[in-house]
Amino acid sequence: MVGAIPVGYVVARILGVDIRRRGSGNIGATNVLRTAGWTPALATLFGDIGKGYIATWIGSLAGAEPAWAGAAAVLAVVGNCWPDFLRFRGGKGVATGAGAFLFLQPLATVGGLLAFAVTAGLTRYVSLGSCSGAVVLAALAFVLGGSTPIAWCAVGTAILVVWKHRANLGRIAAGTESRLGASRS
Repeated sequence: MVGAIPVGYVVARILGVDIRRRGSGNIGATNVLRTAGWTPALATLFGDIGKGYIATWIGSLAGAEPAWAGAAAVLAVVGNCWPDFLRFRGGKGVATGAGAFLFLQPLATVGGLLAFAVTAGLTRYVSLGSCSGAVVLAALAFVLGGSTPIAWCAVGTAILVVWKHRANLGRIAAGTESRLGASRS
């Protein structure tokens, strides 16, 4: 349930904006940045990271097996992507997944964040950075020798993130995706 809290929607609503009707219509930090500015975008980003971390921490309390915490991480991302509060139209799970795996696999998460930063910085495509970060995090979850169930949950999360970005990836291939810093048509 924590993962389903639509942070970007709430932040924008406080400003009197329905984020679903602005920019890309997504409730994530990138669309909040494009439509409402840096401060609301940072509030959205840190709120989404926090809810992923908290949801996973709560899941870890359910049992000693790492699979409980891993399942909580995946469910937090699913809740972010398909929140029942917004008729199952939510974000893309990137910041929530980062928060969830920051709790579970901090070093792998740092690696994923670095991959995100390098890719997004070089290409100015946040969506491409998000996908590369999720895939690198999943690979590092195995390489760094963590729990196998948690590593597989990282793979599942990466698949969700890439799948949620499929339209963005198609627009990149077509040359029509908006770059960070460019105005959206």
